[in-house]
Amino acid sequence: MAASTPTYEELRRSLAARKYAPVYLLHGEEGYYTDVLVKEMERIVPEEDKDFNQHILYAPETTMDKVMDLCRTCPMMSERVVVILKEAQAIRADQLNRLHAYVKNPTPSTTLVICCRGAVAKGKELLAAMRTGNNVNFESKKVNENTAGTLIGQYIKSKGLNCDVKAVQMLRDFIGTDLSRLYNEIDKLATILPRGAAVTPEVVETHVGVSKEYNSFELVDAIAAHDSLKVYRIADYFAANPKSNPLVMTCATLFGFFSDLLICQFSPDKSDSALMQELNLKNVYPLRRFRTAMANYNARKTIEIIGALRDFDRKSKGGGSRQNEHVLFRELLFHILTAPGDVAV
Repeated sequence: MAASTPTYEELRRSLAARKYAPVYLLHGEEGYYTDVLVKEMERIVPEEDKDFNQHILYAPETTMDKVMDLCRTCPMMSERVVVILKEAQAIRADQLNRLHAYVKNPTPSTTLVICCRGAVAKGKELLAAMRTGNNVNFESKKVNENTAGTLIGQYIKSKGLNCDVKAVQMLRDFIGTDLSRLYNEIDKLATILPRGAAVTPEVVETHVGVSKEYNSFELVDAIAAHDSLKVYRIADYFAANPKSNPLVMTCATLFGFFSDLLICQFSPDKSDSALMQELNLKNVYPLRRFRTAMANYNARKTIEIIGALRDFDRKSKGGGSRQNEHVLFRELLFHILTAPGDVAV
């Protein structure tokens, strides 16, 4: 059988069925999946057999020769030896490459797990060796803005709770796309709320610390409605609470909104069903803000605003400007609210 690159769910199912590969490489920018999978692999060996048959090593504190020596030992009163090498992203590629000889010819009764949390594995020889035999190469890619909301909603439901669209947006905007932090906050809510309860903006505000009135979700609504008073009130709150409202996330939210608005504006069929399909929406609720925005912004203005958002992103990161990012942000909001739409379509 050739080496495999299963999905996260496929890998969990194979572990639950006790179908183990000789070598696993767990790597990639999203560390949450690596954490969960390692915990499950730490349960392969029964608790009473772990002293002799499970070995957890940290790459910066050991040698690859020791790792391979442990992999070549026979199980003692157990079916399998499990060797877990953590923090492999912290060592040089040439060191990690030393494992390639073992990976090409692993011991059948041993499972080696190589973990590069939060980073793609280095070492061309190791990666080439992982493509041989029955080895499993699992790369967890970083979650993006478009998929984070869906994952948050799914995880809330998996905890026996119902989710509110605005609450999901608040969690995403406040915490970002770090699944470990997001899911940890949801786990806390699951211990506080009764089963079947709804995760509402009020719940997020009370237990996570995000204001239900001053967040990116509300800012988008205010911009869509062309409510300048509310827009600047939220901007002032962001400036006074910069850690709770990182502008890089807010800019990404605004960019996503105006990009989707442009899709709506150029869609030949502007019925609810057609726009929901174009935007991959699960319900009609988010369309309300797009309907509102289409009454206040034409396609020319939207294109100009998307350009202004790109310009803000560049300047806020030091590209061609040394102004405070919140000063730049207020200028961006003024540009959005007053955009003349002087661009060709």
